[in-house]
Amino acid sequence: MTHASLRILAIAPTAFYNDYGCHIRIMGQLRGLQARGHRIRLVTYPVGRDLPDLTVTRAPLPGLKQLSVGSSRIKVLLDAILGPTALVSAYRFRPHLIHAYLHEGILIGWMLSKWLRVPLTSDYQGSLTAEMIAHRFLHPESRWRSSLHRLEAWLDRRPKALLVSSQHALETLAAQGIPRSRLYYLPDAVDPIQFSPQPPDVALQARLGLSSELPTFVYLGLLAPYQGVDLFLQALARLRGAWQALVMGFPHVERYRAMANALGIGQRMIFSGAVPYEMAPRYLALGQLAVAPKLATSEGSGKLLPYMSMGLPIVATNTPAHRQYLGTLGLYTAPDPEAMAHALAHARDRLETLNVVGRKLRQRVLEQYTWFHTAVRMERIFYDVL
Repeated sequence: MTHASLRILAIAPTAFYNDYGCHIRIMGQLRGLQARGHRIRLVTYPVGRDLPDLTVTRAPLPGLKQLSVGSSRIKVLLDAILGPTALVSAYRFRPHLIHAYLHEGILIGWMLSKWLRVPLTSDYQGSLTAEMIAHRFLHPESRWRSSLHRLEAWLDRRPKALLVSSQHALETLAAQGIPRSRLYYLPDAVDPIQFSPQPPDVALQARLGLSSELPTFVYLGLLAPYQGVDLFLQALARLRGAWQALVMGFPHVERYRAMANALGIGQRMIFSGAVPYEMAPRYLALGQLAVAPKLATSEGSGKLLPYMSMGLPIVATNTPAHRQYLGTLGLYTAPDPEAMAHALAHARDRLETLNVVGRKLRQRVLEQYTWFHTAVRMERIFYDVL
């Protein structure tokens, strides 16, 4: 196959687009490939926000208005509808290659690849079984766990190339017997022009009720226990001295606002709810220190890249994914409220000296973690597979 423009059918069994990590990775990859001249068609669930520069085909299910993040029973029905929708799209589009997101996407994509006799590749963002447990859809002791794990392992072996978001996940998959020749490391990325250091928007700061005189911690992402949000709030409750926190994301905003009040820190915290991705740089610019408290280790941690690109020093839990992106520049903490409170206090008290760390983190982004880098890597993988 010559290095010509490719027709790529992408399958994403999720409510694309919403402003959180999984969808940002999908959006960035597909936009990057389009910028390099490839034709993209994305097949996804019936709900989600349309993006004007991506061609999207949605599975039909009249009456469905919204869908919760994570595992749910209705997604079984949606996947059953998504399969025929993808089949019709594939017949009309005649792709050179099918690129699947999430394990349900692999199953649908594998069947289509057999019918069309084209290669299947997939983007691996974490373990299906681990995600179901993290979202409390599956109990750790469930009798279904071993069966689901076997299904997941079988699905992981279907693609000709599995694009993995962290080195830790790659090594885990290799240890499970997946040939290394099919595993490709593809880190998360960010647009460094969109996310660039900028002065705080004073009007936005005032509208949110943030003081310009206090050190501000910022968090941007899903609000869920496996993301470490409970840990973050428990650490803040132990933190003495001056501080305020801006927590951006969804769902469960009211739950975490109530938790902050119960911990006695509600007056120091602003919960903004969902922030449109294009607005995120203005919100992040209000902070002097970013926090990445994620507990899950089977996934990457794409939220680090906007922090890094904004030049923010980062207090992060000591996970393989965080070390992969931050290297020696991370301000690491154990996943413990006391340890995190100590790390936050130590960083807050030397913010001036951490400016150089922020500049070095942004330089890492410019050298390794832009969507241009991602698209070039994906392009090479696709040509190799073809």
